[in-house]
Amino acid sequence: MEEYKFPCEPLANSESIVAGPHYRFTIINEKCIRYEWSSDGKFEDRASTFAINRKFAKTDFLVENKEDKLEISGSGWLLTYDKKKFSTNGLSVIFNSKQTEWGGEWHYGHEPQLNLGGTARTLDLVDGRCDMGTGIIARAGYAALDDSKSMLLDGEGFIAVRETGDRIDGYLFHYGYDYKGAMESFYAISGKQPVVPRWCLGNWWSRYHAYNENEYLELMDKFKEEDIPLSVAVIDMDWHRVKGDDIPHVGWTGYSWNKELFPNPERFQKALHDRGLKVTLNDHPHAGIHCHEDLYEEMAKVLEHDTTFKKPILFDGTDPKFMHAYLNVLHRKLEEQGCDFWWIDWQQGLDSRVFGLDPLWLLNHFQFLDAERHRPADPIIFSRYAGPGSHRYPVGFSGDTVASWASLQFQSEFTATASNIGYGWWSHDIGGHLPGQRDDECTTRWVQLGALSPVLRLHSTVNRWMSKEPWLYRSESEKAIKEIMRFRHRLVPYIYTMNVATTPLIQPLYWKFPDREVAYRFPNQYFFGSSLVVGPVVIPTDTRTRLAKTKVWVPLTRHVDIMTGTVYDGDRELDMYRALDRVPILASEGSIIPLDAALVPANGCANPDAFEILVVVGDDGEFTIMEESDDEGKTNPKHESRRAISVKYDQASGRLTTKGAGRGWTFRFLSTVISVFDVEVTIGGSTSNDVECGISTIPFLSTIIKIPCTEDANVPIVVELGKNPQLTVLDNTNTISDLILGFQMPFKTKDMIWEALDNSQPTGVKLGRLFSLGLDEVFSGPLVEVLLADSRAESGGCGLGR
Repeated sequence: MEEYKFPCEPLANSESIVAGPHYRFTIINEKCIRYEWSSDGKFEDRASTFAINRKFAKTDFLVENKEDKLEISGSGWLLTYDKKKFSTNGLSVIFNSKQTEWGGEWHYGHEPQLNLGGTARTLDLVDGRCDMGTGIIARAGYAALDDSKSMLLDGEGFIAVRETGDRIDGYLFHYGYDYKGAMESFYAISGKQPVVPRWCLGNWWSRYHAYNENEYLELMDKFKEEDIPLSVAVIDMDWHRVKGDDIPHVGWTGYSWNKELFPNPERFQKALHDRGLKVTLNDHPHAGIHCHEDLYEEMAKVLEHDTTFKKPILFDGTDPKFMHAYLNVLHRKLEEQGCDFWWIDWQQGLDSRVFGLDPLWLLNHFQFLDAERHRPADPIIFSRYAGPGSHRYPVGFSGDTVASWASLQFQSEFTATASNIGYGWWSHDIGGHLPGQRDDECTTRWVQLGALSPVLRLHSTVNRWMSKEPWLYRSESEKAIKEIMRFRHRLVPYIYTMNVATTPLIQPLYWKFPDREVAYRFPNQYFFGSSLVVGPVVIPTDTRTRLAKTKVWVPLTRHVDIMTGTVYDGDRELDMYRALDRVPILASEGSIIPLDAALVPANGCANPDAFEILVVVGDDGEFTIMEESDDEGKTNPKHESRRAISVKYDQASGRLTTKGAGRGWTFRFLSTVISVFDVEVTIGGSTSNDVECGISTIPFLSTIIKIPCTEDANVPIVVELGKNPQLTVLDNTNTISDLILGFQMPFKTKDMIWEALDNSQPTGVKLGRLFSLGLDEVFSGPLVEVLLADSRAESGGCGLGR
């Protein structure tokens, strides 16, 4: 298995080690201390599933070694140890910290202090919340990770177990409020998240159903007819034979195509590829390879397995010879027929033939390394989480979620919290698996959440009532689902750029605002990349207004909702109300968000032919779009030749600059009205007559500038808006009128509301008159949101409405 070696440096810098007969401390880096105790005085220098890098430059620290006590001190911390087996009294670290009332003091063995959670192996049959364990981010400013029982890498391309005996191996991360610095330290030790292929960022279709070739291809064509782009076709377990008198086991495991459903697997998979789709096949490897399988004889020959009595070849991830054959014979033959990557569906727990070796981790590790070897341009697997270090093997499959509002309400928090253990690429069963119930609105909100998650994968179980085709839902839900799925593909230029940064795409609010109490009170809200804040809608609409409420914190500066154009003051907690086709997606002043300009992008997520750039004026901004240099969207081996396209905006001068990049450009300045006579556009230093400039009210008020494609990819483009442009103070009259129009209430009450909100009155007077009507909150809440969104509106709007 030497071909499965990978770069790692597990042996620590000797200058960073303080050791005794039974203890060893390693000052790994500025934010992490490794602590070890061993009854026999032997310590572990091999890489573990978590820690693959321990060799870092020495950081400054002092050692005071007394007969009965050891003290090690560094910048802002002091470790004290009694030289006995680690105990709560004998090993402690004090930090210079004022984050808690009791200061910062860690004791070995104590329960985690204010830990913000990690993630779970699976959401199988979870209906609502589940235990997310612990991560390395805690409000106390420090957290410990126990690595004592993890598997090891033997340095020769395979795995090993730890030495027997009484041993402790842990890592103490300390970082104060520097949560992002803590994650940088974590990734330095455990390896970075890989860059996932661009095509996996689009919409996935998945369903547990025994399709035949024609049915599946007709379904893919139906998606195209409905203008819904896809990028991945998931083939669940019925691609292989699951029933028959000659199948000697329950049919979850299988490696022989079901020729009754798919008479020509190569033709079928080529047809999917021709439609711009990648293919993944479901693999339940637990039952091994039995005599009915097409590749049984070949596997038996390679493994020198006796076939006299048609004895099955049992799955054994602890055997290097088996794993080599499993990857290079069994999977390789199927990959040569068209399979692009594998859905590893291991559900059989932690047991293997060697105690302490987790078969799920073995599968994830070797399957991903195998993908890197044989598909270096776009390695990926699809499998469950197997513990710290699993972030190196994306994408994660969260299991068979129950289809319920409770599951939906937990899922955004679950995804964001996983970032606290470095796990950034969850893919959920969007809309739920089974059990549960049909709820069109819940499914719609779930798809919206999926579109603003790492991976959007529609999925359902083998049940005729659960299939997630958008056109099977009520018209209002169908429209909203289609719209957000198209928007997901339009967002790929933004998401792929975040992907290249290799930090979690989804981050909790407290990562950016660790010292703000309010940031911890909104666990469902999250940053989606560097520029967007999402407040998912996870409760039903009220039948009287057809609006759903979600409580949102608007971070410190003024923001614009990119779906509605509403301008909000910063540092505000408020209830936002949204119709079924909208969800709060906020962008702060200075944000630049690149989209594919095509309203219905093609399958596969290729680089766009033209960009639409959303810009929020009010502050300086910069965004460097990253993409593969192959304009077909194919990735390059080891991503050696990415293209960077910089877009900069200077607030003081009102100047936006970029280069032609061989594309057409549309710049949409959100919620900003600038006279076309004040806008100046130059291409290569000269004014172009082909530029279109104007005010758009679709989907809301914005200034639009359209620039045609230029032959010279490096030609500079400059857009001058005039000095210090600001978000426009919008007239909310039409918005309020539309809200009242939709309220299911007596007409007389509508008249009273309209009169109370007379536009000639100050906002305070309007609110007082509104509240005096004694309306239910479901009616007053949406109006209050609009009235209080932008405090500048007190002085009057631009009169154009929206």
